[in-house]
Amino acid sequence: MTNSELKSFLDEKVELYNNPKFIESDPIQIPHAFSLKEDIEIAGFLSATIAWGNRKMIINNAKKMMDFMGNSPYDFVLNHQDYQLEKLENFVHRTFNGGDMITFVKGLQNIYTNHNGLEAVFSKNIEKDSMQKSISEFKKVFFEINHQNRTQKHISDPLNNSAAKRINMFLRWMVRNDKKGVDFGIWKTIPTSALSCPLDVHSGNVARKLELLSRKQNDAKALSELDSSLRKLDANDPVKYDFALFGLGVFEKF
Repeated sequence: MTNSELKSFLDEKVELYNNPKFIESDPIQIPHAFSLKEDIEIAGFLSATIAWGNRKMIINNAKKMMDFMGNSPYDFVLNHQDYQLEKLENFVHRTFNGGDMITFVKGLQNIYTNHNGLEAVFSKNIEKDSMQKSISEFKKVFFEINHQNRTQKHISDPLNNSAAKRINMFLRWMVRNDKKGVDFGIWKTIPTSALSCPLDVHSGNVARKLELLSRKQNDAKALSELDSSLRKLDANDPVKYDFALFGLGVFEKF
């Protein structure tokens, strides 16, 4: 395919998958249950954090997270009592356990109480066409509180060569605003041009077949290569092609 043919093909797939029907089978449905900005952010962040493995299990466990917080995540994060945290100890999603969830609630409380919220923290350290330093610095702020070392693995650091798939997906949810009803676009301080594709097995395999990516591992170097390819197709909104790559991989077995 020529570049223009590839762009047309992928733009078509973006149109196909970037619509409200996509929500039904995706973890993004969890934050879509809320209308308050902070509820959307927290529900999105926690859902994205456990977004690996079977999608049905991800969605069910993300709903359990919200139930544990009385389906008012922002109010719970800010105002919970210690005894309310005890029931979180029963939560488990693969290697993310109740202790991790309690740490995440406390980390979020610190972010909203002392750092003006998630958007304010992620809005710092943005570089041209890159959120990688911003994500790395966010992780440092998030773990200012007392925590077990094991919990740190649940937030990736792109400066340690991670593709940081789940945080990049969360940022896509919060920042993109294309009026299609899937991504929220509630964060106005981060340009879509700085976003990166959530690189996973599906999007990586499709990207290689389409010659958008040559590196074999799905790591930070591969993400940089993929981002560079996607920015040639749309410099202002490269991450929209996540819908195309993901849809081709998951739904079309491309």
